[in-house]
Amino acid sequence: MTAKTERVRRIGWYAALVVASLVTVLGVSLLFAAIRNDNSIEAELGQATAQVESVTFDRTIINYATPDGIMHSPANGVLYPSGLAAGQLVNIEYDVGDPELARVAGRSAANTLLPLGSMIFFTWLIAGPLLWWIRRQRLAYRRSLAESAA
Repeated sequence: MTAKTERVRRIGWYAALVVASLVTVLGVSLLFAAIRNDNSIEAELGQATAQVESVTFDRTIINYATPDGIMHSPANGVLYPSGLAAGQLVNIEYDVGDPELARVAGRSAANTLLPLGSMIFFTWLIAGPLLWWIRRQRLAYRRSLAESAA
């Protein structure tokens, strides 16, 4: 192994560590954002029946009316939309102060624990052995340098 290979492995080790750490921080941040959204909704809870307009990969668009008769369609979609289909009627809970913030009734940030936890787990399941292997290769290189110097 050469010094260049050692440098590439060191960069690879740091890159793997940074990517895995970034995925972990993003996952935890998403969980805290979901908890914050739930707290906002529960602070000024409004309930309505909404019609699911469209379901795409990144959002589920709904339409619902508040008691004052105004129709709302949150631009970012509804929170915790799994299992919904276009044309379906669904009970929702929304923040009366910000009707753009709505979630499917009965769902909460707990619904994000499994997907986020899985994402973090599998990230480290891949990164952990990779980091260990790179570290082991770097230590072997250092040992060979020490032996050749002696």
